[in-house]
Amino acid sequence: MKTSNTLLLILVLLYINDSTEWPTHTVCKEDNLEIYYKSCDPQQDFALTIDHCSDIATHTFNIRAAIVLRHSIEELYVKLDMIINGKTVLTYSETLCGPGHYKLIFCGKKKGEHLYYEGPVTPGIKEIPQGDYTVSAKLTNQDHVTVACADFTVKNNLDYY
Repeated sequence: MKTSNTLLLILVLLYINDSTEWPTHTVCKEDNLEIYYKSCDPQQDFALTIDHCSDIATHTFNIRAAIVLRHSIEELYVKLDMIINGKTVLTYSETLCGPGHYKLIFCGKKKGEHLYYEGPVTPGIKEIPQGDYTVSAKLTNQDHVTVACADFTVKNNLDYY
């Protein structure tokens, strides 16, 4: 009896691990702008909010972001892909943390530390492209291990003029 219960428990745990998918989170939703994200890391989700969607058009906006690190960050690299109709149309990559090159306050953080940022962000672009598309974002560390990743769905009908 104990063997069958143990086997059943193992099968249930394996099924849960194989079928678990993170929920889609709403970053903002207003009349002309909707942004959603879903973690693409099968082992970890994270939190991200924007105070006011309308502030995105001003080029600087306040966010809140939180994650528990599963890997240390001595070096950190970001890769962004803009995907329209299933095709990558734009790729951008940058070193965020590296030897003598620290752009973020959490460079040098260790595995297990809780990262929380609340404050302004200026993405460095004049406007968010209009239309419906996906932005795939992936952060990797010095060991080429995923620190965090997400697929953002953007529906932008903002008029910048």
